[in-house]
Amino acid sequence: MKTFLAGAVSALALATAAQAADEVTLQLKWVTQAQFAGYYVAEDKGFYDEVGLDVTIKPGGPDIAPAQVIAGGGADVVLDWMPSALASREKGLPLVNIAQPFKSSGMMLTCWKDTGIETPEDLKGRTIGVWFFGNEYPFLSWMSKLGIPTDGGEEGVTVLKQGFNVDPLLQRQADCISTMTYNEYWQVIDAGVTPEELVTFKYEDMGVATLEDGIYVLEENLEDPAFVDKMKRFVAASMKGWKWAEENPDEAAMIVLDNDETGAQTEKHQKRMMGEIAKLTAGSNGALDPADYDRTVATLLGGGSDPVITKEPEGAWTHMITDEALN
Repeated sequence: MKTFLAGAVSALALATAAQAADEVTLQLKWVTQAQFAGYYVAEDKGFYDEVGLDVTIKPGGPDIAPAQVIAGGGADVVLDWMPSALASREKGLPLVNIAQPFKSSGMMLTCWKDTGIETPEDLKGRTIGVWFFGNEYPFLSWMSKLGIPTDGGEEGVTVLKQGFNVDPLLQRQADCISTMTYNEYWQVIDAGVTPEELVTFKYEDMGVATLEDGIYVLEENLEDPAFVDKMKRFVAASMKGWKWAEENPDEAAMIVLDNDETGAQTEKHQKRMMGEIAKLTAGSNGALDPADYDRTVATLLGGGSDPVITKEPEGAWTHMITDEALN
């Protein structure tokens, strides 16, 4: 795969060597961290330069919605989770997935073992911390699949709207909270909790995982040959960055740290995060697997009385970029 991607990038580089660098603005879904290492590596190692691109990487945060940024013209390309992207599309913002570096989902529930929770059925009667802003739908679909109501009671779960921290678990406000394998779970561990004190349920294992961290653009821009050409180069160089990061996780983590202008990240956490992220990107060459897309759509449509989307999307993804970028 490494040789394959390198060849694709080299071919694109030859075609663009005589041209001035084309500008591309990328909006991340969250703050600067190893979750986005592939893009920072591509910038640091000159992979974007090789294909004639001048890429600006804009960090995200709790008050930044990638869909709103691209709708307002603040980015050419954004990273988003598919539930959010498909919801935006149904509401009138025509986002299209052009590449999918993440093969697997990192989302899971992390629960206190001493509550007696061992299986998903044991979640009945519990208080569960759930992220919202589009991130709640895999959980709601999972509960719908299990036949567990989400409006409280002994046979249901009480949903606690969880902020982007682990306090509800540590303070015993919730029996379980939403975590990512590469981030919040380790914040719980760093708070002094041992893995033996916890029970985790990975959405991937529960059959309700949805695609995360896909690359999205506005549909209308795909009608512009010049834009399409830029995206082919962007995806090829980005995937070269991702595969390099997988093979050199510690160095990739340090590149991320070099780009963290807030100084909030630590070497220990970023190296650990990169190790977990590499597990999620390892199965992808960058092209969206239609089966993964179909599973995501089925999960979202199965969200009970409040599904994230109400009908099968049309035109929500394309291989037109990856078919050439990765070959």
